[in-house]
Amino acid sequence: MLAAYPLTTIAVVVALFVYFGVSAVAGKARATYNCPAPASSGHPEFDKRYRVQMNTLEQLALFLPGVALAAPVLGDQITGGLALIWSIGRIVYAQAYYGDPAKRSAGFMITLLPTMVLLVAGLWGGVAKLIF
Repeated sequence: MLAAYPLTTIAVVVALFVYFGVSAVAGKARATYNCPAPASSGHPEFDKRYRVQMNTLEQLALFLPGVALAAPVLGDQITGGLALIWSIGRIVYAQAYYGDPAKRSAGFMITLLPTMVLLVAGLWGGVAKLIF
């Protein structure tokens, strides 16, 4: 379905690589801080990295359907741009969280805003089809 939207497709792949990256960081922290599976907490440095991984996964559950629903409404360039902003937000979020979790807000907002725009655009597209 997204093949008709090459920039959006590339941006989604970038987002998935961001998730892969934070997952790899969490996996490395699991070994570094001796938190063997299935533990989901332990050393505070592992906990931070694990929470970034889980929060990113939670955000993907809203972001990916938003991309698919918004692409036909907003077009390739805008949807792809919003998706790239989402990835930048996740990276900002992760770096802040690793340093001081209390400073994660900017990264969270950079992630949240594109997601909301994508979801509202998808909703608008559906409603517009019903009305017009």
